Amino acid sequence: MAAEMAALQQLHWRLEELEQRMGVGASESPKVADELVKVQVALSNIAGKRERIKILFKKIEDVIKYLDPQYIDRMAVPDTMKLQFILAEEQALPSRVSLLEQVKNLEPILDSASIQAVPDHAAKLQRLSQIQIQQQEQCEQFTDEVKMLLENYNKTTLLLSKQFVQWNEILTQLEAASEVKPTAE
Repeated sequence: MAAEMAALQQLHWRLEELEQRMGVGASESPKVADELVKVQVALSNIAGKRERIKILFKKIEDVIKYLDPQYIDRMAVPDTMKLQFILAEEQALPSRVSLLEQVKNLEPILDSASIQAVPDHAAKLQRLSQIQIQQQEQCEQFTDEVKMLLENYNKTTLLLSKQFVQWNEILTQLEAASEVKPTAE
């Protein structure tokens, strides 16, 4: 109950401060404060009559307590448990220390002019990326054209080879026929 009263007083103080900042006269502040007191009393009466609401208020306080970032710090962790944590990580500590030293040694590189100029080069890189994409598309077109030309060349060569073979056969037959005629005479 004392905590509720302290919270109510703090709320009253904050309300007065807000009213002063807003320029509301002192004559109007008791009205708002009185209304807040009435609301607090009504909420307390409702909470007192209903068991579920009492349980809910207790759970809300627990949740708020657990959500507090300092809750873990307030928990009493025995020294033996802390020692076990340290001993469990003992083997990894030297490697982590060396990694941390590397990070500290490389930190000036992050502050160098080259790294600071990266945003300036982003537009140039974007333009170059677009050019590269266009060149890749052109390369694919050239590849397709060359492939088609090679296929046509191969077809033409094959047809010419077949034609030469046919002509060779015809020529051979004509030569054989011309040799047969003189012997027949």
